[in-house]
Amino acid sequence: MKISKKKHLEMILEKVPNHPNPKVGLEQYSTPATIAADLVWNAYGLGDIDKMSVLDLGCGTGIFAIASSLMGARCSLGVDIDDESIALAKITQNSIFDEHDIDNANANFIVGDINSFNSISDLLNESNFIKINNNETSLNRFDTLIQNPPFGSQEKGKRHADRKFMDFAVNSADVIYSFHMKNTEEFVIDYYRDLGAEVSHKLVYKFPIPKIYDFHSDDSRDVKVIVLRVENFKDNIDD
Repeated sequence: MKISKKKHLEMILEKVPNHPNPKVGLEQYSTPATIAADLVWNAYGLGDIDKMSVLDLGCGTGIFAIASSLMGARCSLGVDIDDESIALAKITQNSIFDEHDIDNANANFIVGDINSFNSISDLLNESNFIKINNNETSLNRFDTLIQNPPFGSQEKGKRHADRKFMDFAVNSADVIYSFHMKNTEEFVIDYYRDLGAEVSHKLVYKFPIPKIYDFHSDDSRDVKVIVLRVENFKDNIDD
C-alpha cells in the first residue's frame, strides 16, 4: 500500500482512539489525527520516516508509531508508561494494518518508564527486544524519535517534566521531533543546544485540550504548541 496524499493518512489516523482512561498525573492528551498526519508527512518529506527506525516516545495509543509504519518506516516502536494505552495501541495497530495490508512484523509497542533509564538501548536491553522482519533485535539508537511529552502545567512537581524526555531523546536518536508549549520555545532550544543538538525546523499548531479532567472548566480550548525538529550532534561532540 502506498499513501500518496496527506489527507489519506489523516483519514486512517482518525481510527486511532484516544486514551481509554486518561490519568491527570500523566497529562494524557491525545494528538489529533490532523496534527499527527501533518507532522509525519513533513518528517517523511525531510527523509526522516521512509526506511528509517522510528521511536514514538510517550506514545499513548500509538498514533505516531502507526503513522510512521504506514509511511514506510523500517521499524517503529512505541513506548509508554501506561499499560492500558499500550494494550489499545496494539489492538489498533493490528486492525489498521490488516485493513490496509501493512506488514506489522516491524511495528512494536512496549510498556516502559523512561524515568528509570537514560536511553532506549538501556530500556530495550533491560526489558524487551523489538522485532524487525520477525527477528528479535535490540537497537542502540533510532534514526528518528517523535515525542509529545507532558507539558508539566498541572502539578508543580511535574513542571519541566519534558526535560527528562529531551535528555532521553538525545541519548536515543539522531533526529528528534519534540512537542512543547510555544511560550517555552526559547528555553527548549537552549536546553537542546546545551545537550549538543540544534533545531533545524519548527512547526506550530493549535493543540485542542478537551474537557477530560475534573479541573477543566471549558468544554475545549486550544493551546499553541511548537514542534521542533532537532538534529542531534551529541555523538560528534563527545568524540
